[in-house]
Amino acid sequence: MSHVVHVNGREFDVAPRPGQCLRTYLRDRGWFGVKKGCDAGDCGACTVHVDGEPVHSCLYPAVRAAGRRVTTVEGLAEPDGELHPVQRKFLAAQGFQCGFCTAGFLMTTARLSGDQLDDLPRALKGNLCRCTGYRAIEDAIRGVTHVEEPRPGESVGANLGAPAGPQVVTGTARYTFDIEVPGLLHMKLLRSPHPHARIVAVDTADALRVPGVRLVLTHRDAPERLFSSARHEHPTEDPDDTRVLDDVVRFVGQRVAAVVADTEAAAEEGCRRIAVEYEVLPHVLDPEEAMRPGAPVVHPKDPETSRIARPQENVVGEVHGEIGSVERGFAEADVVYEETFRTQRVQHASLETHGALASFEEREDGAGERIVVRSSTQVPFLTRRALCALYDLPEDEVRVVAGRVGGGFGGKQEMLTEDIVVLAARRLHRPVKLEFTRAEQFFGATTRHPFTIGIRAGAKRDGTLTALQLRVVANTGAYGNHGPAVMFHSVGESMAVYRAPHKKVNAFSVYTHCVPAGAFRGYGLGQVTFAVESALDELARRLGIDPLVFRERNIIGPGEHMITPGGEEEDLQIASYGLDQCLKVVRDAMAEDRGAADAPEGWLVGQGAAMAMIATGPPGGHYADATVTLLDDGGYDIAVGTAEFGNGTTTVHKQITAGALGTTVDRITIRQSDTDVVRHDTGAFGSAGTVVVMRAANGLAEKILTFAAEHARTPRSQCRLLADAVECAGRPVPLKELHAAARAQGEELTAAGHWGGSPRSVAFNAQWFKIAVDPDSGEIRILRSVHSADAGRVMNPMQCRGQVEGGVAQALGATLFEQVLVDGDGRVLTPAFRRYRLPAYADVPRTEVHFTQTSDAIGPLGAKSMSESPFNPVAPAFGNALRDATGVRFTEVPFLRDKVWLALAEHRAAGGPAGWSARAHPSREGSV
Repeated sequence: MSHVVHVNGREFDVAPRPGQCLRTYLRDRGWFGVKKGCDAGDCGACTVHVDGEPVHSCLYPAVRAAGRRVTTVEGLAEPDGELHPVQRKFLAAQGFQCGFCTAGFLMTTARLSGDQLDDLPRALKGNLCRCTGYRAIEDAIRGVTHVEEPRPGESVGANLGAPAGPQVVTGTARYTFDIEVPGLLHMKLLRSPHPHARIVAVDTADALRVPGVRLVLTHRDAPERLFSSARHEHPTEDPDDTRVLDDVVRFVGQRVAAVVADTEAAAEEGCRRIAVEYEVLPHVLDPEEAMRPGAPVVHPKDPETSRIARPQENVVGEVHGEIGSVERGFAEADVVYEETFRTQRVQHASLETHGALASFEEREDGAGERIVVRSSTQVPFLTRRALCALYDLPEDEVRVVAGRVGGGFGGKQEMLTEDIVVLAARRLHRPVKLEFTRAEQFFGATTRHPFTIGIRAGAKRDGTLTALQLRVVANTGAYGNHGPAVMFHSVGESMAVYRAPHKKVNAFSVYTHCVPAGAFRGYGLGQVTFAVESALDELARRLGIDPLVFRERNIIGPGEHMITPGGEEEDLQIASYGLDQCLKVVRDAMAEDRGAADAPEGWLVGQGAAMAMIATGPPGGHYADATVTLLDDGGYDIAVGTAEFGNGTTTVHKQITAGALGTTVDRITIRQSDTDVVRHDTGAFGSAGTVVVMRAANGLAEKILTFAAEHARTPRSQCRLLADAVECAGRPVPLKELHAAARAQGEELTAAGHWGGSPRSVAFNAQWFKIAVDPDSGEIRILRSVHSADAGRVMNPMQCRGQVEGGVAQALGATLFEQVLVDGDGRVLTPAFRRYRLPAYADVPRTEVHFTQTSDAIGPLGAKSMSESPFNPVAPAFGNALRDATGVRFTEVPFLRDKVWLALAEHRAAGGPAGWSARAHPSREGSV
């Protein structure tokens, strides 16, 4: 029987392994444009053509491809080498961000018929994108052009395309595992079936007898040293409560053992054959119960040395504070509103799962080998630091490289795979790879923190806020990674944005025996903003005041101090103020009153708005270093540590540099996210990267002009940078000539920049929805979505708009249907995309995005960060619109259709009194 498969015009006469799918068969042949997003036919990232028809290659048996013609994204281009029209359209519209899903969208789109193009919600139902919000993808399919041509000295503020765009659309951009490594071994993890247990004994003998198994690791092989999987510049922000492999497991899904084998199949079989004897221990899932006397203790540690606030009460971190007297403030109020709000677990759902590959390379100085870790991480430098501390290695013996990262959203600000692959690689002295499955992302990675927020707010009849009080409980799960920091941040800007003479906060981050929570877009602000903005909207309604007017009377103004009961952050300031403009956009949208005509007859129509403030960087320092260098060909090189995962930093780095040096972005190369070739960078979760590159570029511009003046014997004032030369008193001196002259003098025309992350500014966002609700089914339709963003000076409007749209889309998923469900043992019940519903093209409206006209005194060239902040006002704005439409205040997200229907039925049965508060049958945290 012939096994010949024709792939992109080449023949492969290799029989597939028994049961092998076409996706892995193609990747084994080096066609890395075929991605793994789910391995269940849910996301479409693996789409290829078989005899011209699109198929999900993760479901297509490789044996069926024999004798057929298979086309991957690498083979989509025309025979003469020209890009396929669809590839050109995606480039022109920049229909991608991280790009991990792009190959799948291209392969699907390339075969759409005219009828299918007229019904994109149905045509694209098999393809998911977590980054873009789909508007850019639709524009690409429709042939809309957004990308502008670069012009010398005019890069900042232009819609320039992503530097890696051509590689993304041709499938040649290299993500974490898009490389061939000779002798690669594969790791699989045995995970705990219990929420809390002590490992009494582990028998690995049968696993080691599986053909191809090379190593089995258990807690006996792991270092005793504790660490945190969270990565911060200052490691003391997180408790050290984690071991590489522990003899006590604290959640269903925790690592118990690791098997390394020649193939994934052998490693999986090895895991099945490990015999583990457990002593099952009591567990607790509810954070309120966990704080009560007698509750099982998750981490019985010494509070003096563990950095755990109260280990015996399972409190990882807490904040308590009061400004003024809230009791006096409530006594002065004419109306007091009190309610409890709840937010759920949400998965980051980046299409590229967590993973790492550890191998070895010879050191350039000839002093032996060092270990190289290729990882899907937002924080390569912090990961190297953690690995060196864990295994007592000097930094020059560890290199961490992040390829192009397929989405992060905070989830890859963790060390979840690198530590154990390094342990295995060092034991075997062979390259070892660990790549999470989609299911492991749900029960073996991290989630957003579930919050319970008790809020009490009081105001006078004229709309003056008198008191604001919060009691916040965050479920950090089995480990404290990011737990204290998320809790502290959650009660910061959410309260500081409002003036009130009396404020009080009691907040707790609590251990439970659940899958750990971690960093997630918004970092706790989204959860508490949901409660604050919902409560103040309700308070305004009870006062009979327009909710926008109520906010305008109580928001802080430019130059005011941002104070919370948790303490004032001295380096945080309002360096530019656009909140008034944000609210004006909302008011104008309301005045236009478009969209109601689209509501079906009998449906309830409502509108609602919310706002949010966020610091443009993390507290405590976010360090970055960069260098910009003139090259011998007259171009420039940027070396900066920030990882690229669709956040657009690479594009902005080039734009800033081009603007400072009077050149075009195509004359600039960039090296990034490799600890061996760039200087330190805390990571891609703050705004420091853009500041530091600007400083380096400005420094180099000054250095080149000074050198050119000396070289040409021209006054410095008569020298001006051009795209490829310096004009000296009207005579152009080529940059190539200047580079050669400097080298002849033993000089290098290079400049460095450093940024310590302080001081910090704030950004503002406002969201408004008009929705329609079917009272007979609970179905909700979004009639209009408007978002206003105070991003300062916008470096790249096309790209920044994409960040806003992606943030709104992700937040809508969390608002309407996304939730990680767990059972009574903390076992995740939604470990697949078809059970955990992500927003698809049909679910996401085209959000109208408006930018304010501000320029920040701290941000680079007046810009502010805008990756996280769009997420935060979405849920409360939607809840306020739902309240306006139905008269029901929903206090728990997601606003599931069945919950809406049940609440409306109860509302009608109760006579529907104004201000009636429905909890939509809230379940106890930790249960289904």
